[in-house]
Amino acid sequence: MRDSLQKERFGRKGAASPEKAGGALLVHAAPRSKSKAWLGLIPFFVFIFAFMIIPAGSLLIGAFQRNDGHFSLVNFSKLFRPNIISSYVVTIRLSFTTALGGGLLGFFIAYGICLGGLPKGTRSFMSTFSGVASNFAGVPLAFAFISTLGRMGLVTVFLRTVLGIDLYASGFNLYSFWGLALTYIYFQIPLMVLIIQPALDNMKKEWREASENLGASPLQYWLHIGIPVLLPSLLASFILLFGNAFGAYATAFSLTGGLINIVPILIGAQIRGDVLHDPNLGYALALGMVFIMTLAILAYSWLQKIASRWMK
Repeated sequence: MRDSLQKERFGRKGAASPEKAGGALLVHAAPRSKSKAWLGLIPFFVFIFAFMIIPAGSLLIGAFQRNDGHFSLVNFSKLFRPNIISSYVVTIRLSFTTALGGGLLGFFIAYGICLGGLPKGTRSFMSTFSGVASNFAGVPLAFAFISTLGRMGLVTVFLRTVLGIDLYASGFNLYSFWGLALTYIYFQIPLMVLIIQPALDNMKKEWREASENLGASPLQYWLHIGIPVLLPSLLASFILLFGNAFGAYATAFSLTGGLINIVPILIGAQIRGDVLHDPNLGYALALGMVFIMTLAILAYSWLQKIASRWMK
């Protein structure tokens, strides 16, 4: 009688079914429908479609159109103008310089945090600060540097009045290429600290102990073990920093007002400008940036794949 009631209870559609194993009654729940789990991803796909697929599609189509709407390759022929080629060269140079400078400084800071024997609280503080500083860009960052190192900035006035050092008379100019590079390095350093820490954490102590037991000096350890192991991660981090600076617009425009000929500012002038208004040329310029960034992302993914074997 009891078994018949249990069979009637658990034999219904969608209910759990009992099994006996060693005298114990086991209940298996019916599997849930996986189709409902996809409902939670609908907002994500809507967001991707609205803010990535549609803009990218309009950018691609607009790059192959003239202002009258007819399809043509004239926009890509304009990319070989001297001023446009110069803007790409300046942008690549700026990105390379800030990625190299910020990457080196960020690496040494991360090394001091992870392997330098600093107090434990230092790492949590620096990680929190790096997370905030790496996203502090645009108009607030430009205003901060103008207030600090501008012609009437706090540090500039202090050095001139107290120490007798005139930065601008010595050749420094915040609104020049190197002034903009210094501003970019501010958010490049903390980003490097964040992305290189996992690679430094995976440097095994046994490697150094083994090299010391075999009579290797610290310099030999880094030349033959440390740097070869970290090289893919360092190159991948450099590429990520390069891409981070390559697409920056608000900081450069707010600081220099368009005086420096970089591609993001030139795109803004083509799309929103009154004199240089040529949106389709701006789309072609943006497509050129997308091509360069795609190469950078592919290289970053390849180097990360190489570096992942040391993180297992």
